[in-house]
Amino acid sequence: MRRLGKVMTIWSREFAYALGLLATDGNLSPDRRHINFTSKDYDLVQTFKKCLGLNNKIGVKPRGGEKEKKYFQIQFGDVNFYEYAEKLGITSKKSKTIGEVKVEDKYFADFLRGCIDGDGSIGAYRHPESKNPQLRIRIYSASPKFLEWLKSKVVKLYKIDSGWIETKKDGMGVLVYAKTDSLILLGKIYYNGVVYKLERKYNTAKPFLRA
Repeated sequence: MRRLGKVMTIWSREFAYALGLLATDGNLSPDRRHINFTSKDYDLVQTFKKCLGLNNKIGVKPRGGEKEKKYFQIQFGDVNFYEYAEKLGITSKKSKTIGEVKVEDKYFADFLRGCIDGDGSIGAYRHPESKNPQLRIRIYSASPKFLEWLKSKVVKLYKIDSGWIETKKDGMGVLVYAKTDSLILLGKIYYNGVVYKLERKYNTAKPFLRA
């Protein structure tokens, strides 16, 4: 008899977006049953919950040795979804070992938006000399294999091959795209009719989408 699960493992735009969040800022427990997603953005946790059709409560917790509870989290048990996530390439020790995630090409834009909303940034600023608007998309990960895979997927699907990977002093890697390529990527991830997104990052991107 097949175990009943909470999450429908059927590909859709919202499912792919939630997987992007999970791949970058989520966690599979070593107990091989529970899944956790934590963020400082309540709206993002609420969206993760909605995308996967969960009814679990959202809690508050400290993070990284801090005492103040200022991060929001949702945790749920689902062995079927846990095992499915593993087959896709997301494991309990993913932070430094995650590589390719088996995402269907037609949903990659949603997965990528989830990665950026989960552990990435959209930065807009003005050049100190020219005063021209500048734009950077960054995706952070402790796993070089994951960033290399993302980069190669962007090359394959969007013909953007000028992104680069930096390594910070703490060992964290960053996949970076400069303005021209960021503009193309923003057009891909914020396609017409896009529903699930982190509003504060979308608001940064919006002026460039109209450009």
